[in-house]
Amino acid sequence: MNDLFSLQGRVALVTGGSRGIGRMIAAGYLRQGARVYISARKAQACDATARELSALGTCISLPADVSGMEGVQALAAEIEKREPHLDILVNNAGAAWGESFDSFPEKGWDKVVDLNMKTPFFLTQALHGALKRAARPERPAKVINIASIDGISVNMWETYSYSASKAGLIHLTRRMALRLAQDHIVMSAIAPGPFASEMNKEARDHGEEVAKHVPAGRIGNDDDMAGAAIFLASRAGDYVLGETLVVDGGVTHARR
Repeated sequence: MNDLFSLQGRVALVTGGSRGIGRMIAAGYLRQGARVYISARKAQACDATARELSALGTCISLPADVSGMEGVQALAAEIEKREPHLDILVNNAGAAWGESFDSFPEKGWDKVVDLNMKTPFFLTQALHGALKRAARPERPAKVINIASIDGISVNMWETYSYSASKAGLIHLTRRMALRLAQDHIVMSAIAPGPFASEMNKEARDHGEEVAKHVPAGRIGNDDDMAGAAIFLASRAGDYVLGETLVVDGGVTHARR
């Protein structure tokens, strides 16, 4: 059973890994024996998190702004330079924008859709060679996209581009998974619910109030997210292809 969930000897890259859900996933992978690279737009924050997480294993900071193609290509090139292959890619970097329908701006659309849906495609494409070099029929490489329950059910907030981008990412995961399976690369996704993070300030700042609306009676914690990400990245998740694992304490069921 330990081998089933082990990541010993594997190399992982987690984008948006300096805080929130990305940090939770990176910490979980380190505890399971992976060598983990984290990227984030803010170099100082990325470096600080890598130093802290190095208490758990080998964690390396690769600051990068992956909101555009130049940053995507630069991050992929840095991984290629440092590692002979890449076993696990977690496309977690994301953005949100909330504004009323009448004033919602084009920049609030482009910024969010580009980072949440376009970047996962092109970063996976740029790292395709490194992932293929790690992939074997008996131990596939893994790509995990971090979506959101807001791409599955509708919330009360006017976050038009965010919801659309996450719904798009869920469908993109299915489409890409069919292609990548040819190369023994398994792609799946996670749709988090209420976890305390910069992206979800309601859960971070008003956790007890948010928990009242969660069937499980609490918001998600670090181990909840790490466990889901470890499952999909490890041997245990090898046969889960193109699916989106909902980790939300039952929130999406309550919305229906």
